[in-house]
Amino acid sequence: MKLHREILRLAVPSILANITVPLVGMVDIAIAGHLASGFGSAALIGGISVGTMLFDLLYWNFAFLRAGTGGLTAQAYGEGVTTGSILLRALRIALLSGLALIAVQWLVVQGAFLVVKCTPQVRQLASQYFYIRIWAAPATLSLFAFKGWFIGMQDSMRAMTADLVVNGVNILGSLVLALGIPGLFGGLGFRGIALGTVLAQWTGAAYCTLAILARYRSQFSAAVPKNGHFQGQSGQNSASVRKNGLFQGRSSFFTLNRDLFLRSVGMIAVYIGFTAISAGFGDMMLAVSTILMKLLMIFSYFTDGFAYAGEALTGRFVGERSGDGIKSTVSQTFIWSIGVAALFMLVYGLGGVPLFRLMTSDPAVVDAGRGFIPWLLLMPAIGCPAFMWDGIFIGATASRYLRNSTLLCALGFFAFWLAGSLLAPGAKPETLLHILMGAYFVHLAVRSVYLTAAWPRLFPKVLPANYGEGEGQEAGNNPEH
Repeated sequence: MKLHREILRLAVPSILANITVPLVGMVDIAIAGHLASGFGSAALIGGISVGTMLFDLLYWNFAFLRAGTGGLTAQAYGEGVTTGSILLRALRIALLSGLALIAVQWLVVQGAFLVVKCTPQVRQLASQYFYIRIWAAPATLSLFAFKGWFIGMQDSMRAMTADLVVNGVNILGSLVLALGIPGLFGGLGFRGIALGTVLAQWTGAAYCTLAILARYRSQFSAAVPKNGHFQGQSGQNSASVRKNGLFQGRSSFFTLNRDLFLRSVGMIAVYIGFTAISAGFGDMMLAVSTILMKLLMIFSYFTDGFAYAGEALTGRFVGERSGDGIKSTVSQTFIWSIGVAALFMLVYGLGGVPLFRLMTSDPAVVDAGRGFIPWLLLMPAIGCPAFMWDGIFIGATASRYLRNSTLLCALGFFAFWLAGSLLAPGAKPETLLHILMGAYFVHLAVRSVYLTAAWPRLFPKVLPANYGEGEGQEAGNNPEH
């Protein structure tokens, strides 16, 4: 029962924060869908979808800043060494990368539209959205590092508060800046949606900085290496930690993040591929596919709370050298996640059409979406293992398995799409979207099956007794691997 309470302590704040994430997307789409403009509701929703996709194309490549920081921090926390150096290193990468993205923004947009085919109206709106929101890049990437660090420190409350600050400011800022305040401010229309996001990201980064200064100053007392060693709270140095295969310094940090970067490439290939392909089905099917993806992601945001708990606890028990703790974490986080999956199958089954109506007031889009509601029911059953294993493998810093699973799932996605489209030449856009949805669920199934099969091979390697013995250092990301 004690571990169940610990799982809930870590998961519930993440779930509460994650609830606001799809709300941000829904509010952005709802604002766009209800704006009075000459573009039409479908084009405005498409502009948000493609504009957001461009940022996914950029930011998911930096997902290692959250995952790598979280896994290494959790293991260092379990080991009892200071963790400030891990965060500072991640923040340096985040800030430099964010500035680089601002510098090459025009090239990103031009290159993206060589691949993404959409109507001129959607392209104009998406470009406008991108050129405003890109100015939040340093803050957005820093938030990845902050969130991973908080999770690794077993502090889901501050991770939750940071998300609530960001998403709350995003929703309120987008509403006010886009629609205005009657009698005071007329609103900026579509541009206000992007400006609301910029304001929110910088506000969140400022909050995280202040939260760390207020509570975690001691974690940075040994953050600067002295003679190449990181001094721990109990006087341990990095040589002691290396012996156990845990936090191993710069080479391990970049080996871990190399694999996690490749994992991000596989993930973004699927999600960008989904949006890019659906953009070719016309504005109506693009709007339907955008809403479907937002609704599908609601489940992932709930189950991610338990995945984050699995990540934090797995990393902590690796650091504490507790094999029983790792096994209990796996079994009990899956029990909670399966319960969430059953609940969402009920929600999607009963509320699919009403959820569509919340996303748009256009009856044509709602009617077109009715035939795709059954796909929502598959998400909890197929996605649950994929999301839970992600958290556990990240906590074990078993990045090689995560890299391989994601590259294989991307291959499965595109293979299914190509095979389906070749077997249905000249098919209607509705039929092609069904094929695309099938490809999306193939990618989830590949991730679930691969990681489920890999765990029995990985677990003996993360057992504490095996640290420092050849393959056993996979969990600690031995640079020789």
